[in-house]
Amino acid sequence: MQKSLKARNFAVFRISGAGLPNKRKLVCELENWGPNAVENSNRLLGEFEETLLDHVEMSLLPLVWSGNGSGSTIDAGEFTPLIRRLESAVLPFSGVVFPVRLGALGNGYVAFFAEHLTLDAGSVIDQHVESCQIMMDLLALDERRNVPAESLSEREIACLQLAGDGRISEEIAEKLGLSVHTVNAYLGSATIKLDSVNRIQAIAKAIRLGYIT
Repeated sequence: MQKSLKARNFAVFRISGAGLPNKRKLVCELENWGPNAVENSNRLLGEFEETLLDHVEMSLLPLVWSGNGSGSTIDAGEFTPLIRRLESAVLPFSGVVFPVRLGALGNGYVAFFAEHLTLDAGSVIDQHVESCQIMMDLLALDERRNVPAESLSEREIACLQLAGDGRISEEIAEKLGLSVHTVNAYLGSATIKLDSVNRIQAIAKAIRLGYIT
């Protein structure tokens, strides 16, 4: 994504404290600013944090700004009517941030920075889609960290996969050469390991975590 936009750096910010009055804030989860990471993050959030927090609740249009450094510009071309421009007083670099709203969790921004950025409608749409995927991947990593240390067995995964394909316990038992009781036991233990309340939720979580497809 960074190479496609010819950006110099990127950063991924997620909203923490969602749903808590006056507790919401943006937290930098990933970046490649190097030794200037803390300084650049603080400068960006110091100027735009409240604006970004409000914007993601109301709109999914990208936001851009031109930095105050020498030659720092951003050109959105034909996409100009579909972006929101911000005015920066302290940032020496130009930037574009793509808002992502996935629900109660996973909201935030994927941002790219350079002295000069040129955007077009095609690249903006593609990058926005990729930004959503990045946030979903981060959510999946969070869930994987929260899964109990005991991983799913091959039999549990096989039963979940077939259940996810729409097979009932009797069909799964015939397919795997097991008894129906054993299949239900595997599905039950997998549901517990995935901290799910029922088989459907376990299947959905197993898909998000990459156990099944």
